[in-house]
Amino acid sequence: MRVALFVTCVNDTLYPRTGQAVVRLLERLGVDVDFPAVQSCCGQPQFNTGYRHETEPLVRRFARAFEGYDHIVVPSGSCAAMVRDNYPRIGAKAAAEGRGEELTRLAGSVVPRTYELTEFLVDVLGVTDVGAYYPHTVTYHPTCHGLRMLRLGERPLRLLREVRGLELVELPGAEECCGFGGTFSVKNPAVSAAMGADKARHIAETGAAAVCTVDNSCQMHIGGTLSRLGSQVRPVHLAEILASTEEEPW
Repeated sequence: MRVALFVTCVNDTLYPRTGQAVVRLLERLGVDVDFPAVQSCCGQPQFNTGYRHETEPLVRRFARAFEGYDHIVVPSGSCAAMVRDNYPRIGAKAAAEGRGEELTRLAGSVVPRTYELTEFLVDVLGVTDVGAYYPHTVTYHPTCHGLRMLRLGERPLRLLREVRGLELVELPGAEECCGFGGTFSVKNPAVSAAMGADKARHIAETGAAAVCTVDNSCQMHIGGTLSRLGSQVRPVHLAEILASTEEEPW
């Protein structure tokens, strides 16, 4: 099994520990992980802002970077959803404009091999107990792309429930958006901040020591809101919890 890590821009530039945690976790489970250095942005910011044609070279680059791998593992629901949901749309639009089938073919080559991390663990490796130890009270926020586009469902929760020492507490209003939404938070800052404040209030109600997501972009928004409100709740990516063991705390 040849597995490649697509680390994503946010993780590469702001949260490198998440990528390191993914590698540590997968290697502990016996998976050989490669990191193609030619990878770059998946094109989500451009596409979501309406620059579809400018996204097309990034589709080509993604397909070239991950050619030959059996599985592409992504520690980000939004970037995994970009590949799985929007790459086929980009290909179909290009074909409808009379520009050939190349992008459709490239989308078809990567979509079935691209997995968000919890999908890969549960659906491909068939594991929920990854040998993790994290002695803290944790609440989980299901980010919008993972919840609504990838339909991750119970996968993240099944993994968290198997972590030794972890007490999982339910988050009120869990399915409500945190307000980040990528460029939404830039274009609509007041609405974004209000939604973030609602999410932070619900997190505080749980009494949890940490709030966990599968997307560091949303985690950044939530963490920033918590920090401004003076909260001591720690924002943490799910991969970092799963990478932690009693012998080697993360």
